[in-house]
Amino acid sequence: MIDENEKLTPEEIAAAEQPAETPEADPLAEKDAEIADLKDRLLRAVAESENVRRRLEREKADAVAYAVTGFARDLLGVADNLRRALDAAAKDDVVASPLLSGVEITEKELLKAFDKHGIARVESIGQKLDPNRHQAMLEVVQEGAEPGTVVAELQTGYVLKDRLLRPAMVTVAKEG
Repeated sequence: MIDENEKLTPEEIAAAEQPAETPEADPLAEKDAEIADLKDRLLRAVAESENVRRRLEREKADAVAYAVTGFARDLLGVADNLRRALDAAAKDDVVASPLLSGVEITEKELLKAFDKHGIARVESIGQKLDPNRHQAMLEVVQEGAEPGTVVAELQTGYVLKDRLLRPAMVTVAKEG
């Protein structure tokens, strides 16, 4: 309360009418928040960098492991033709024995090279049809064979390590 005997100067009256000054924001708290934000951003950037490094290492390992894929696919025809030659020679008595031996040795060497580089045949006959490894070309009624079972192989399939190079073309038993 103001006493009537007390006189206030105009400056004092203006100061009394103004709202109390808001305390200034704590500069230390602002800096702490900024540090926390920068620390969070740094941790995220480091994590992203580590994820990129791991992904590149994985891609490099895959590239090295599967670099021969195209070349291997090209050689599958050679393996098929060697097998056809051996099957035809077995039915023909005219083929010279040394020639037959040479073709057999060539096929063995090719299959050994395939094995060395992780190329393997897809097992088919007697197996259940696996659409990830087999391509059904025919369905036949076959006594004693369970429906959905591969009963004949028209063309051999191959895998490179765990990846399919070429599916086996097969004949599948059906109910009859």
